[in-house]
Amino acid sequence: MSPRMHRSHRAAGALVGSAVGDALGAPFEFGPPGQFTARFPAPARGARTEMCGGGPLDREPGEFTDDTQMALLVATSLMARGGLDEADLFDRFLRWAAADPPDVGEQTRAVLGSGLPWHAAAADHVRRSGRAAGNGSLMRTTPAAVRFARDGREATMDAARRISALTHGDPAAGEGCAVMHELVRVALDGGDPLDAVPAALASVAGEHRARYAEVLAPDWTPHPGAPNGAVWPTLGSAVWALRQGTSFADVLRLVVDLGGDTDTVAAVAGGLAGAVYGMGGIPMRWSSVVHGRVPGHGERVWRLADLQQLAAALDGGAQQSYDAGVIPRIGPREVLPGIWAGNLDGARYSEQDFAVISLCRLGEPFPHGLHRMAHIADDDSNTDLDTVLADVLDDMAALRAEGHRLLVHCHGGASRTGLVLRAWLVREEGMTAAEATAHVAERWPHLGLWNDSFTAALARLEPRPRVNPPVPQLRGDVPG
Repeated sequence: MSPRMHRSHRAAGALVGSAVGDALGAPFEFGPPGQFTARFPAPARGARTEMCGGGPLDREPGEFTDDTQMALLVATSLMARGGLDEADLFDRFLRWAAADPPDVGEQTRAVLGSGLPWHAAAADHVRRSGRAAGNGSLMRTTPAAVRFARDGREATMDAARRISALTHGDPAAGEGCAVMHELVRVALDGGDPLDAVPAALASVAGEHRARYAEVLAPDWTPHPGAPNGAVWPTLGSAVWALRQGTSFADVLRLVVDLGGDTDTVAAVAGGLAGAVYGMGGIPMRWSSVVHGRVPGHGERVWRLADLQQLAAALDGGAQQSYDAGVIPRIGPREVLPGIWAGNLDGARYSEQDFAVISLCRLGEPFPHGLHRMAHIADDDSNTDLDTVLADVLDDMAALRAEGHRLLVHCHGGASRTGLVLRAWLVREEGMTAAEATAHVAERWPHLGLWNDSFTAALARLEPRPRVNPPVPQLRGDVPG
């Protein structure tokens, strides 16, 4: 039996996954179905990736939208107030809306611009308009789903409804958020959220249950190009993609290809898929570049490390400091043809034409134009290590094919760095793990071999045994 993924990997996956989905879908918002696959028929792992930017608001690659901005307001209010304080959260929404963000949903804009207090604004809007079941409260609910997951089904579904009701007076929107909370809760606990759908439906208010039962049924399929701005097709599409996909990337490709409200549907699907596949399941070429500001709440640029820290705080986990201070530099040194190695500061202060592959978590990204950050812990908690390692090696191969010099590093330049260097030789050059280890050790004296789970991962990469294997010889080999 394989070990369970550490809960912290799932919590980070949920929060980062939602932001990644938002940023990935934004360039295709309001577009036709199939546009994503037409533009990216295969994974784009080189310098230019599927985080392409552009779209209706001409965003930067990896820049998130109002979906994640509002989600961060939910998260920061929950942390600052030690729980749900509707008045505080509504005030944060008001300050955000007053800063005139470029993409506020019509319903949210109307409620926040009404001048009414938090307990009356959304209810007044639904009385006057008769329409308030958009997906604008569902898009921002992942942080609250993480925060209340430990409190059980009833508490987390109740919190979802209360937060939704601040801007969406139709209870149908709150029921969708409640279902999302419950599915994320089950995923964070290591269960299958698809198996939890019937129990979640049983907790939906009776007058809304049939509508959600329809879109969450195993045989329901969204129609590409059909309107998906309401809460139930958004949630239904996310669950459908989770059923159909076999990876985080599969799930996101499926929902963005539906067209329409692609940023929101992908944000919801990304939160759910991130809780299932964990932080390590999110392609590093996507998570490394996700970023954005929250209008009306300072000039801070939220990036990957900030989202990971916030996820840990919401889940009640231990906070980690990523400020390593000043450490003696090691490297960079060319260890394999076209591939350099170093430690944290050896990479941080290296020439900026390197394409950097960081294998430790960083407080701030480097100034290098090409910088990928993988999620690998130097312990035995990486149940998704094979997935992460394949992602790293695939990106390295694509970047090398484009002629980039690669710089691989972790904090000390020893264990994780050595893992990737050896894995490259095993996969790309056909060496055994023992051959790769000897080859790297001769050229990189800082190699660390203490992590048994890394040794096991290398063994799984090994080619089939060879008869009379030749002595390893690399073209362009670098002498020690």
